[in-house]
This record gives sequence, C-alpha cells and structure tokens, in this order.
Amino acid sequence: MTMTLTPATSKTEPTATEQAIWDVLAEVNDPEIPAVTIVDLGIVRRVETAGVEAGPNGKNGPVRVVITPTYTGCPATDVITFMIRTALETAGFSDAEIVQEITPPWTTDWISEDGRRKLREYGIAPPPGFTSKRALLGESTEIACPRCGSHDTERVSQFSSTPCKALHRCRSCLEPFEAFKCH
Repeated sequence: MTMTLTPATSKTEPTATEQAIWDVLAEVNDPEIPAVTIVDLGIVRRVETAGVEAGPNGKNGPVRVVITPTYTGCPATDVITFMIRTALETAGFSDAEIVQEITPPWTTDWISEDGRRKLREYGIAPPPGFTSKRALLGESTEIACPRCGSHDTERVSQFSSTPCKALHRCRSCLEPFEAFKCH
C-alpha cells in the first residue's frame, strides 16, 4: 500500500500503519527552519507500507519514506534523513528505508497552508501560493512583509541564511526579513 501526499492532499485513505507513520513525520521539524515540519514543507513525498505487518514481538515491519529535498544538493538532506530514521525508530519502525526522489523536483507549491502560516509567524515570507513562470525566470514577484503585511518591499540580496531563501527589507516598517524563493 502506498499513500502519496504531494502536496498536502491524497485521494486514498491511509491505513492505520500509514497514518501512524505520517503522524510521526509530522513531528519532525526542518533542521534549518524549526518552525515548520518536513511534512509542512512538502519534503515527504510518499509513505509506502506494502506488505508491512507487525513483526516478531509485535514490532512493526519495514516501511519506505520517499523524500524530495528542497533543491538538489541541499546540505540539510542528510540531517533530515537521520531525523526521519531516528523518529521512526523511536516509534517502533526500526526497518525504515528513506529514499530520495528528485523527479519531479520539489516546488514551493508543496508547502502546506499551515506551513505558510507557520513561516509567516516565524518571520519568513512564504512564497506566493503558486509557482509562477515569472518567478522561475527570475522576474520579481510581490512579497509581503511577514511582520506588517506591507507589499512595499525590496530584495536586498538573492542570498540569505539558507540557499532556498533571499534577504528582503520592508520599506514600511523598515525591518529586514527572509523570503522563500519560488521553485
């Protein structure tokens, strides 16, 4: 059985085992932005539990978690894999296989609405609700300040604390802030 959640919805109902795994994954915070989880960001692509049944001594059998890094070469990917494995082992899923799938590539469209809210509350401007062709071609998009909500903002630097964010400044409240780059 496979349950896909890309972006935040699925057409199939999860089994009890799949739901238990998704519940565990929903508690794993992103190592670079701890205000959001890897599920909020849409990094978790799928949970596969085909043929998974309780093993000897009531322990759960093997599961497969498919993830997509926010970009190829993301330095946090190994940490995320370790965090997933640790969380699943703690929950009794000791034979977890974590697999990276990079096609199709991760997109900011996969960030959940709850994830966008959490980013804003943390002081990071979430990307627009869709990946626009203009944003992908490097044309500017309107970014709202996460502090005051003003759209009178400017990009100060294409680079910020992580490769997936850029540094901006609000002309209204004069505060600097990071914004997710559209992918």
